Amino acid sequence: MSMLPGFETPSPRRARRAEPPAPSEALRDKALDIHRRLCGVYHCPIPYFHSLDPLSELISSLLSHRTRNADSGRAFKALRARWPDWEAVEAAPTEEIEATIRGVTWPELKAPRIKAVLSAIRERQGSLNLDFLSDMSVEDARTWLQAIPGIGPKTSAAVLSFSTLRMPALPVDSHHHRVAQRTGLIGKSVDVGPSHPILRAQLPADWSAQALYDNHEVLMLHGQKVCFHHKPACDRCVLLELCPTGQARMQR
Repeated sequence: MSMLPGFETPSPRRARRAEPPAPSEALRDKALDIHRRLCGVYHCPIPYFHSLDPLSELISSLLSHRTRNADSGRAFKALRARWPDWEAVEAAPTEEIEATIRGVTWPELKAPRIKAVLSAIRERQGSLNLDFLSDMSVEDARTWLQAIPGIGPKTSAAVLSFSTLRMPALPVDSHHHRVAQRTGLIGKSVDVGPSHPILRAQLPADWSAQALYDNHEVLMLHGQKVCFHHKPACDRCVLLELCPTGQARMQR
């Protein structure tokens, strides 16, 4: 399925996605060791950066695709300042939404996508409100969200984790994904979307929403501050002895 740039590929419309193979005990231990080491550096528990209702978090996440946080944050605030509620955004002309969010990447694509997502929620739920997701399991809530075109694994997990729902879901962004690949938690051919169930299965099933949020945040922060896309700072990485990629780089 081809997708417009800047949006996640939605999962197939089915009741359950295939479960990944159970991770080995060694891989579980490694994931926990990585978590402990990074929490020591970045000081868990990490405060939540948002306290948005789940629908607002969804719009924020749609704006953030392939866009710097500062730019998507400004666009979100501009939407809230321009219209009183999401019903008004749904009814607004697409070109006005596009002009309001012009600071994000691909505003000409995100404006109609936001309207389409809002309309899909209203059609399926009868109103523009996602609070009902709190009554579902994490898996059912993510399946409900991912049935809407343009909402993929990262966005569904972000809505559940980052919003006021505070549900135990694990988002994986590009920084998180890069650290996981380099340390060998996932294979080099595993894309961001398919990495979500694999990385979640490596962590304890009974972990709280805060613990999973911390896991995402510390791997993301490490990718931003040390494990750069180009020229990672392996010489000052707390994960070096666990990271085959870093060890290989240091031996060059």
